[in-house]
Amino acid sequence: MTTDVSQLDVIAVGAHPDDVEIACGGTLAMLVQQGFKVGIIDLTDGEPTPLSPGPQVRLEEARRAAEVLGVHVRVHLELPNRRLFDSFEARSALARQFRKYRPRLVIGFGDKTPLASPDHHQAMMITEAAVFYSRLTKWDEHFEGLPVHTVPSLMYYSLNFSSLELPPGTGHVVVDIGDTLEQKLESVRCYATQFPPAKAHVFERVRARAEHYGQAAGFKAGELLSTAGTIGTKNLMHFLFHNLSE
Repeated sequence: MTTDVSQLDVIAVGAHPDDVEIACGGTLAMLVQQGFKVGIIDLTDGEPTPLSPGPQVRLEEARRAAEVLGVHVRVHLELPNRRLFDSFEARSALARQFRKYRPRLVIGFGDKTPLASPDHHQAMMITEAAVFYSRLTKWDEHFEGLPVHTVPSLMYYSLNFSSLELPPGTGHVVVDIGDTLEQKLESVRCYATQFPPAKAHVFERVRARAEHYGQAAGFKAGELLSTAGTIGTKNLMHFLFHNLSE
């Protein structure tokens, strides 16, 4: 993982280290293989948790997971785990990263996760607001003088494994991760403090979900993303059939 990248094509935002890997790690690995510059921003360190001795261990797990995926930058914003709230400070802190790295695509949480961390829903609201803040003019004092940046596209991932319904969104698309599914699972396994042998079933759930989405779209495995805006095309035949020729 490099840290001297001046601009990123894609940034994925998670509330905690491991959120992004579980939700869209295969997509990020695929984008890296395709030559795009990819980054991850964790809003918190995810600590404390029952089996982790402390934040440094969790952050080292995150560093290794990022290396497995091949992402170029990973940023920890140092916001408080378990007390993450959609606030001006959180919004502006994330917007500064968007202004710094100037991504074309941001991928973040798209819905609530009942019976799981409420930080996830807060992260969704923070991410949406930060995308907006990133493009606001006449507010430079809040963004360390970083230039205004308009994020052209926002997409959502879901960590809600308990629902059989499609997650919220204007549209949905399945990304083919047949070639990066094992890479995704390896990145999740980096979090040994979060997924000890007693939680080995998590990996089967992640695999099954990916295979379900992928096979529904004609792939070996896939990740489902929702769109913030309606998807359109000027080239219908290319849109429908280009994957078949790759």
